[in-house]
Amino acid sequence: MHHQQMSIDIPDHMVHAAILRALEEDIGRGDLTTTAAIPPDIQGQADIVLREPGVVAGVPLLPVIFTMVDSRLQVESLITDGTNAPAGAVIARISGPVSGLLTAERVALNFVQHLSGIATLTAQYVAVLQGLPTRLLDTRKTTPGLRAFEKYAVRVGGGTNHRMGLYDAVMLKDNHLALLATLGMDVAAAVRRTRNAVGPTVRIEVEVETIADAHLAAQAGADLILLDNMPPPMMRQIVHELKGDAAPGTLPLLEASGGITLETLRAVAETGVDYISVGVLTHSVRSLDIGMDWHS
Repeated sequence: MHHQQMSIDIPDHMVHAAILRALEEDIGRGDLTTTAAIPPDIQGQADIVLREPGVVAGVPLLPVIFTMVDSRLQVESLITDGTNAPAGAVIARISGPVSGLLTAERVALNFVQHLSGIATLTAQYVAVLQGLPTRLLDTRKTTPGLRAFEKYAVRVGGGTNHRMGLYDAVMLKDNHLALLATLGMDVAAAVRRTRNAVGPTVRIEVEVETIADAHLAAQAGADLILLDNMPPPMMRQIVHELKGDAAPGTLPLLEASGGITLETLRAVAETGVDYISVGVLTHSVRSLDIGMDWHS
């Protein structure tokens, strides 16, 4: 195995800020156990190891974390992000002062376990969609402060990011539409009002629950229509009526959402929707089991 230079598709300032917060949270005024029990001059080497198979994500964070704790630590990354690795695979090898290794261990594992869990689950969903043009989207249901990392892990697993936040696309959801309805505006009027406000270059998505509202949204010029909690037959009807014989991916783009699981994913995709968004990818994913093993 050889050393690989890796980078992560997240702005450097966000990476450093998040890691610093995590280290401050864990270390506080100092690692009492390591300071009291471990002589400061002992050198050692340890491996970051997969305890179960999965898609690895977050490896480029490891050198940042360990060297932020102790600049003398050397980190050799052995697996690239996106690798579907078996149990027992060594992700990275760290050598140098044992005190720094011990102090940084939990934060390093927390990041790579969590991100690898997201990438692994995303890859399982993407595999179910194999052969279909439907693409898997994530949501804004992310851990506060870690959205950029979690959405990165979705990309590593083969998924596609929905909007990053409230600032990069318009999404008229049920509560927006309910409030506008009290002002006498239906879905079409809401889309027109929004388009006048944001101009022609900002994408507008509208959440609908009925076939009639889907037609209204399309006629008003919505770029993307979210079919929320609809049974597949209703989705199929909307796809047929709105898209007809148009080529896949042409407007209006249709997105399905609402409690979609690995078991129901394929049937939803086969309705012909362009996208399926799945909140579980980030809001309740199980971390991959990853540990640190010492060299004797």
